[in-house]
Amino acid sequence: MLDQSLIAELNKARENRQAAILVRDLADGSGRLVRRETLASDDPLYDAMQKRFLNGKSGIETVGEQEFFLNVEVPAPRIIIIGAVHISQALVPMVQQCGFDLTIIDPRTAFATQERFQGVTLQAEWPEDIWSDGMVDAYTAMVVITHDPKIDDFPLIKALQANCFYIGALGSRKTHARRLERLKEAGITDAQIARVDAPIGLDIGAVSPAEIAVAILGQIINSLRQGRT
Repeated sequence: MLDQSLIAELNKARENRQAAILVRDLADGSGRLVRRETLASDDPLYDAMQKRFLNGKSGIETVGEQEFFLNVEVPAPRIIIIGAVHISQALVPMVQQCGFDLTIIDPRTAFATQERFQGVTLQAEWPEDIWSDGMVDAYTAMVVITHDPKIDDFPLIKALQANCFYIGALGSRKTHARRLERLKEAGITDAQIARVDAPIGLDIGAVSPAEIAVAILGQIINSLRQGRT
């Protein structure tokens, strides 16, 4: 029989935005809970669970003659965009159609207006003034696109520290090189810095804000569903 405490643990993981899978043996009804961060490489269901943590789908898996039902719980993915710019305007409808939770942050009130971003969670504040614990996590994508280090650097550092599944920053290679110097001065390691996607988005030769938005969202979806690139 399934231990009911496992259901309670699964619900707690859901409340805390932690990815977990309840593995149930279909032969005898026994079960175990596996959190993504504790999944062991020698687990007989390792490959199957890795795949399901990425696609978020529950289902039956077979190992030898045993069948297991994997009840998958992963947090709803969310995107935080730093910068209420033209690229952001192009991104909004695409992101909404893909079902991501979305927040845009930009202290520049000339850009961050409800008229330009209707129906979007918009915060016209400095990121450090509104930041809170749990604001970003492993199921958050961070997109920083203001070109202003006074606005971009703080959330970029927080995203790296929180191990967000995607972190992208707009700017030329020269701009990014200066950004790397600032990140190192802030104590960010080379391994963390290597996770920043810059220039941002898929390399598709994007030029217009709409094309850049497509490149960014494509890279976000790739990172979410295929694992980090």
